[in-house]
Parts: sequence; structure tokens; C-alpha cells
Amino acid sequence: MSDSPAGRLQALFEGHRLTPTQRRIAHCMVRRAGDVPFLSSVELAELAGVSQPSVTRFAVALGFDGYPALRRHLREVAPPETGAGAGTGSGGGEAFNEYQQAVLAEIENLRHLAGLLADPGPVERAGQLLARSRPLPVLGLRAASSQARGFAYFAAKVHPDVRLLDEGGSMLTDRVDAAVRAGATALLCFALPRHPREVVEALEYARAAGLAVVTVADSAFAPVAAHSDLLIPAAVGTGLAFDTACAPMMLGRVLLEAMADELPDAQARLEEFDAKAAARGLFVE
Repeated sequence: MSDSPAGRLQALFEGHRLTPTQRRIAHCMVRRAGDVPFLSSVELAELAGVSQPSVTRFAVALGFDGYPALRRHLREVAPPETGAGAGTGSGGGEAFNEYQQAVLAEIENLRHLAGLLADPGPVERAGQLLARSRPLPVLGLRAASSQARGFAYFAAKVHPDVRLLDEGGSMLTDRVDAAVRAGATALLCFALPRHPREVVEALEYARAAGLAVVTVADSAFAPVAAHSDLLIPAAVGTGLAFDTACAPMMLGRVLLEAMADELPDAQARLEEFDAKAAARGLFVE
């Protein structure tokens, strides 16, 4: 994969935190790997459906002085290939398109998470903190809101009082205060890029209010790290225009399992829910 022009371009983009617009440019370049070294910034902008200044900012984000410097570099590292089917995945199946690359990158993120979980200590400690907190506030804003909502949905089936905090604004600290007054001792936060400033501020406020903060973040060096008592990293995929979060979602389910293990009545609650769901005909079997 890395020996094709598209693969070499992909390697150039790895390790850079790109905005959605910049990723759109990157994906366009991968698709047109053979042509890109000879395109002007205006031509590339038209192909990607972005503005010409966006192309310039993209080049600077990659560490170049501007687009001309990036194009010179591309002519050196990603020259066009000749021959039918070059870089398309035909003839041997060793080259992957951008969608396959994104899936393979997520598989690698999950493998990394599996390696991290070889030491179950942090997850078990997190499970204990979350199980003891009554109520349990679960925070996730913007990109992380779906992770928080998914965790809270399932956690409510085994935990007696789960409070989802998936909306920012001036009410957020009020809801943290309400949880503390009701007896909360811990808060679970899902923090994914791009990291909203108000998440960092909310965690700082929660810790000052006496809550132990357990955080699922994309990196141990994420901006929320300094405001977390226990941070467990799970990488996000960056191969598409918008981040993919398979590993953070999986880690959320692992934390859910660890929390349920600490709740003595978790199984009874699940059985009660199943019985009521069957009586009400909630699900189509």
C-alpha cells in the first residue's frame, strides 16, 4: 500500500490533525494521486470543492511554506505511475482504496486498545468509581455526544441513576451542581477531537466540586488529561473527512461491563427489564 502514489500521499498526511475541509483536500489528492503533483492550487481547490486559500492553509498545516513547496515535494515522493490499473487495487489486491484504508486503520486502533486492556487495572478502578456514584453524570459534547448517549442508555439498565450531560451552555455547570447535591462522587466524560473548550472547563469545575473524573479520550495527551483523575485512551480514526470512533465506543462498553460487575443487583435489573419488555412487546423478535 505504501509503495503506490496514493499510499505515499496517505503517509504524508498521517500524524497531522486536519480539519474536515483539509481532510477533504487530502482525500481528493489520494483519489487523484497521479495528477496531483501537476495541479495548481486553484485546480486542486476546484476538484476538492474548497476555496484556494483552504488549499494554501492545508499545505501550511502539513509543514510546508505554501502549496508550491508541497507540490515540489509531491513530485519527488509521489510521481505518477504508468500502466493500467496502477494504484487501483487490481492485479494482486495489495493496494487499498481510501475507504478500505479507513477500516483497516480502525482495526489497528482496536488492536491497540486490546493491548492496552492487557492490564485491566485502570478499567476495573474506573468501574468501581462509576458504580459507587449515585447519581452518575455522563458527559459528552459535540463529537463525543453519541458516545456519552450510548453509554448512558445501557448504563441506565443496571445503574439506578444515570444523568446524561450532552448539551453545553450555561446550564451545564448547573447540572453538575445538581448531581453533586444529589450525592454524585464521580463523572464519566467522553472527550473526542475537536475538543470543545467548555468540556475542559466543565471537567475543571467538576473536580473542584469534588467529583472524581474518569475520561475516555483519543489520547493520553488530550487537553482534558490535566483535568481527569483517570484517563483511558482510545484512538480515533482520521482517514475520512470526519473522525471515526470505533475504539472509544468499544472502550465505553468495556467500562460499562466493569461497572456492572461492581453492581450487585445489575443482573436482577437486566432480568426485570427483559421481563417488562416482553410483557409490553417492545421488541420485534
